[in-house]
Amino acid sequence: MSDPTRTYLDFERPVAELDAKIEELESLAASNSADVPDVADEIAKLRQKSADQLASLYEKLDPWRKTQVARHPERPHFRDYRKHLIEDFEELCGDRRFSEDPAIVGGIGRFNGRSVVVMGHEKGRDTASRLKHNFGMARPEGYRKAIRLMDMAEKFNMPVLTFVDTAGAYPGVGAEERGQAEAIARSTERCLSLGVPLISVIAGEGGSGGAVALASGNAVIMLQHSIYSVISPEGCASILWKDSARARDAAIAMKITAQDLKGLKIIDHIIKEPVGGAHRAPEDTIRKVGEKIDSVLSGLEGLKANTLRKRRRERFLAIGRLEASES
Repeated sequence: MSDPTRTYLDFERPVAELDAKIEELESLAASNSADVPDVADEIAKLRQKSADQLASLYEKLDPWRKTQVARHPERPHFRDYRKHLIEDFEELCGDRRFSEDPAIVGGIGRFNGRSVVVMGHEKGRDTASRLKHNFGMARPEGYRKAIRLMDMAEKFNMPVLTFVDTAGAYPGVGAEERGQAEAIARSTERCLSLGVPLISVIAGEGGSGGAVALASGNAVIMLQHSIYSVISPEGCASILWKDSARARDAAIAMKITAQDLKGLKIIDHIIKEPVGGAHRAPEDTIRKVGEKIDSVLSGLEGLKANTLRKRRRERFLAIGRLEASES
């Protein structure tokens, strides 16, 4: 059965039209008690055509279309990863200074038998939850909560897993008054100074300092159609050309895709998504993410704190560095 509730992106319109036709024929077949072989054959042909069209579209996504996929509302969110990958999760709230920030959710739990601290941006799934979580845009107290959790992780020698999915830190007046820039800087600094393994996953959008504050780890894993950038394509276009409609041009120029970022050594691993994006097979995507985290974490376990810090430092110093040409 096709899914009538699925949200289609603009460039997926040909697939949407085919799926609508499939749904119409399926309803016709269901209302007719007798077998209708011609209809069944037509449905099978349309399903194959839809699958082929989807594969063709996703085989040649440009950076702007990848941006749309990364923002898809049905893409797996932090709570989905936490539900399927973390056992005995206990959420810890508040920064012990001002308040709780639901844009970043974090706590302790078990990942494949290991005690871990896990945290991530949560965008919310429906209108109510999106408002509650402020669309994943954290305020200073969210980053200060992250620092508190990282302090606890180091004290009890627990690895830290972070999941990044945010358009950026919240730019409101209140957030600036409470020291947004300082909170982001200190969270980034704490990531870099941790004496335990820190693995970050770019699950959707990795926007600006709001992402870096949780992603300055020993290893950065990125889903195939996620994006990671210093500013949104719309924001970049508004600054460079005074026209947010040129977001596609900005997306291409900024090198925001996983493939570009791997070449620049900004990320370490790319996880291939199902055809049509992570939202079409979320459980399969989450399983692959869990397997990659397990593999990377196994390679970091047992390393001394100073070694972890040194490797993390060297990793970030290598970003964008050109290899010396052989003479």
